[in-house]
Amino acid sequence: MALYKVEICGVNTSKLPLLKNSEKEELFQRILKGDKEARELYIRGNLRLVLSIIQRFSNSNENVDDLFQIGCIGLMKAIDNFDITQNVKFSTYAVPMIIGEIRRYLRDNNAIRVSRSLRDTAYKAIYAKEALTKKNDKEPTISEIAQEIGISKEDIVYALDAIQSPVSLYDPVYVEGGDALYIMDQVSDKKNKEENWIEAISLKEAMSKLPPREYNIIKLRFFEGKTQMEVAKEINISQAQVSRLEKSALKNMRNYLTG
Repeated sequence: MALYKVEICGVNTSKLPLLKNSEKEELFQRILKGDKEARELYIRGNLRLVLSIIQRFSNSNENVDDLFQIGCIGLMKAIDNFDITQNVKFSTYAVPMIIGEIRRYLRDNNAIRVSRSLRDTAYKAIYAKEALTKKNDKEPTISEIAQEIGISKEDIVYALDAIQSPVSLYDPVYVEGGDALYIMDQVSDKKNKEENWIEAISLKEAMSKLPPREYNIIKLRFFEGKTQMEVAKEINISQAQVSRLEKSALKNMRNYLTG
């Protein structure tokens, strides 16, 4: 997937606008009043967020234009459902919505084909389970089902798993009062938490606000692991200047992220 493309779906990604917080608030107030022009401006002002997210799916072999379009659908859904009274940044709310939309597309567009023999094994196991349950008035074990139909336990488990319909972590399992409980809310993942992706995208946004020199220092220090002395030598300034610029950059990023 060519993420280095400048033009995606007819959009020149190098010229996408960046909205200030005040502009976002003003536009959203207009959106709530039904202003379609404000909605279009808000969508365009958040397309960089979609671009950041589709990079996560660079190994999917899907066309970047298709993923961008699907991501835009997720963005529009997020805009239409965002509640400004919850005191949550729009990007925090929108990221899971966009990712969920892309995941659903990838799932539906790449359906897994199950062989006939696996289906036959699975159906035999299901019928045997129903028959044994009625006969013994209790649910049979896998071993009992295997003995009944003469197929190994491993093959039965594999076949039953194969015919299960794949689901998205962002499919809702329960909704009450407009608040949805998603499958992802019931799954523990200490390594790839959604918060980490949101933080990474927010960090990237904060870095984009820095002057070029400060941006370069932060990149060299925290993404390439260089010392202040190494950075000073590379960009031809003193270590003291690097330290001062680094502190200034971190302060500015912190203000952006908490503002």
